[in-house]
Order: sequence, then structure tokens, then C-alpha cells
Amino acid sequence: MISALRKQKPDKSRYRRPAKIEASLQTLESLSRDELVARAQIRARDDAHYIPTECLVYFVRASRADNSDAWFERLYKVLSARVLRALPTADAADGTSRLLTRERIREKVYERFVEMLAGDRQAYDDRLDFFEIRFDMALKRLRQDAQRQAWRDENRSQPLTYDDDNGELTPEIEQAAGSTNPFEGMEIENAAFRLRLDAAIEALPTEQSRTIQMLMLGYQIQSEDPDVITICKVLNKTPKTIWNYRERAFKTLREVLIEGEDQ
Repeated sequence: MISALRKQKPDKSRYRRPAKIEASLQTLESLSRDELVARAQIRARDDAHYIPTECLVYFVRASRADNSDAWFERLYKVLSARVLRALPTADAADGTSRLLTRERIREKVYERFVEMLAGDRQAYDDRLDFFEIRFDMALKRLRQDAQRQAWRDENRSQPLTYDDDNGELTPEIEQAAGSTNPFEGMEIENAAFRLRLDAAIEALPTEQSRTIQMLMLGYQIQSEDPDVITICKVLNKTPKTIWNYRERAFKTLREVLIEGEDQ
């Protein structure tokens, strides 16, 4: 029997897997362990025997009930390989600094996922429930969190100053400010919170919404490197304008999210 997810929505109802995933789990449950592992190793998503990663996560988590490390290791090996394949690799053409940043992001995401799996094996971790609902989206969010952390770490070593001539922020401080996480301290990994956050971002005026989305993906507001894609270039706006979009958006989002928590 397939176990239900335990994570609850604000109305106390439980999260549910998509019908297609539930149907696949019902079918896969009848397979032998060898058959399950063999099918899990199929990489082509268009193969009729391909096992969705959401299902693979379920069986890895469910293996704790068997109290068998050997069975867990067989499934975990396949799942971890999928996770690594799904994470972008560093490109030497990016240059040493950016290559190292990309490698750190990749390592942070993988380590975070492994930590959650290890913890879930000891005691149910409902943060992993979202991986059984939309694995690609859940992994993307881990990657976004790692990107923001990597940019913050990278920019901490840069001097932050004001332009004495006009009193405006220098490019360095705007870049650092643009890579900070305005939602730090909030329940970013909470699926319900993330759904509210995503909806609130979508409801923002177009320019503000695009600015926040790019910031969350780790893009800089501006850069002296002509080859770097920045928010200013994409939106064809000045740094001052992007800064204003950012501040207005953060103000609105904080108000919306705080109001939502009080309801």
C-alpha cells in the first residue's frame, strides 16, 4: 500500500501527489526489487518503462520501513546519480572565479538534498514531500537557494562604498544588495510558503516581478564585465531604476507575506 504524504496545507489538508504519480506507484509497487532497480536506471523519459524521479524518491524514503541498508543503498545510488545529472556542471569557459562559484552551487545543492534524505531516514521530513509531487521544481528551488548563498559569499569580500560626488550607491554596493535574500529568516523551504511567495511575485507589476525572479536566480543588477548577463541589460533599464523596482517589490512582498501569516 502506498503511503500518503504527511505535509499539511494551511487548511490542514494533506498534500497529494499528482494522479499520474500515484498510478505509477501502484504499478511499480508490484515489481521485484531487481526489476525496480533495473527500470530506475533507464534515463530516457520517453521510454515506456522510465520511472519518474518522484516515484524513485518515494521508494528511497519507503525503504526505511524495511530496515535494510542494502536495499536503501541500491535505490539511493540511482537517485543520487539522477540528481547530479540534473544539476548544471561548471564550464571552464566561464573563467576560474565563476567556475568555482558554479561548482560550489552544485555541491551545496547535492549536499543539501543528501542531508534531507539522511535525516528522513531517521525521522520523517515533510520537506521531501514536495520532491514526490514535483521533483524538478523542488530541485530548482534548492538550486536557487544555493545560488543566492553563493553570490552573497562572493560579494562579502568586495568593498561597499557610496559615490562621494553624487551620494548614490556605487555599482559594487548595488551588486551586493541585489544578490541578498530579502526573505532570509522566512520559511523558504516550506512548500505552502513558497507557493504563496511565487503567487505574490507573479502578481507584481511586470518589471518588478522580472527583477525579483532574476535576483532569486542569482543575476546581478549590473556588472563591469560586458559578457555578464545582468538585470539592467535584460530589462534595458538603469541600475537606479532596477534598484527602485527591487525596493518596491520587496516592500509589497513583505506586506503580502506578513498579512498571509496573520490570517
